[in-house]
Amino acid sequence: MAFLELVGLTKTFGATVGVEAVDLAVERGEFVSLLGPSGCGKTTTLRMIAGFEQPTAGRILVGGEDITARRPNQRNIGMVFQAYALFPNMTVADNIGFGLKVARRPAAEIRARVSELLALIKLEEMGDRYPHQLSGGQQQRVALARALAIRPQLLLLDEPLSALDAKIRLSLRNEIRAIQRQLGITTLYVTHDQEEALSLSDRVVVMNRGRIEQVGSPFEIYNFPHSHFVASFVGTLNILPAEVVDPDAGIVRAAGQRIAAAPGLPGIAAGDRVMLALRPELLTLNRSEGMDNHLEGEVETIAFLGSIVRIQVRVQDALIALDEFNNPNLDLPAIGDSVAFGFPREACLILDGSG
Repeated sequence: MAFLELVGLTKTFGATVGVEAVDLAVERGEFVSLLGPSGCGKTTTLRMIAGFEQPTAGRILVGGEDITARRPNQRNIGMVFQAYALFPNMTVADNIGFGLKVARRPAAEIRARVSELLALIKLEEMGDRYPHQLSGGQQQRVALARALAIRPQLLLLDEPLSALDAKIRLSLRNEIRAIQRQLGITTLYVTHDQEEALSLSDRVVVMNRGRIEQVGSPFEIYNFPHSHFVASFVGTLNILPAEVVDPDAGIVRAAGQRIAAAPGLPGIAAGDRVMLALRPELLTLNRSEGMDNHLEGEVETIAFLGSIVRIQVRVQDALIALDEFNNPNLDLPAIGDSVAFGFPREACLILDGSG
């Protein structure tokens, strides 16, 4: 039996459906991210689990117990909010110990737990400071410690890093994952940042328009998307309209050329219109010997993105992005050059043309 179960979870706001018939099972100690664009229902789902929103239909079970009708303070769930929500008139230590104080725990127990958590978040010397005396990253650590102070059975994080700059965000997300692993606490993490979801999670739940599109490991979500939405939302994707020539052999026609995809296109017949999807990192510029497929086009833009250089090539009506690892000896084409690039048949994702 899964530790957390969502069964047919639904939330409507008048005539608007915020979350629709969500079924999800999360194992004890698992780190699961809810990933999707704004308005897809991920935060509403989290708030229903926390008890801040009541479902219109469906059930929430934790450890086999139905908690759907319980008030938030009866669920033993810790939550970290996007805006930190620290009490400005309380010290760091008092913020962390607030939940224990409300629960009327002995003062000695509160002091010991606060000291333990200050060490865990590496702010041992800042217990007497106030929130306004801390950086954004430090405030978020305090919010995390406060959520953990009550020893919750479940930890919920609602876009906790979105207000931080890129470098601090990277550092803090690694710390969050390390703490989660150390404590072994079951965690749900809401984000619209695909890099966060892919790097942090045991599994990723991709949501769209209130429904779950796909659940899988980061590897599965990125490399084997089940839908056009998942393929395009997670990672950068090139899309070319194509027509199926031979589904058994995996042959399609795109950009006026025959393209070989992986053999066997189930549920697709010759003549069907589909989408050929290609990840930029799987395309090889000017070194296409031995590749199954080749396309030609004209370089339209070149962008330096740190560790990679993204080259955009115009192929008929489509703009195709190719990624090259950056190095001082990289031989780049010029804008306007005619170039060829190749890719193996395994790089081809064939998606429903209706997407």
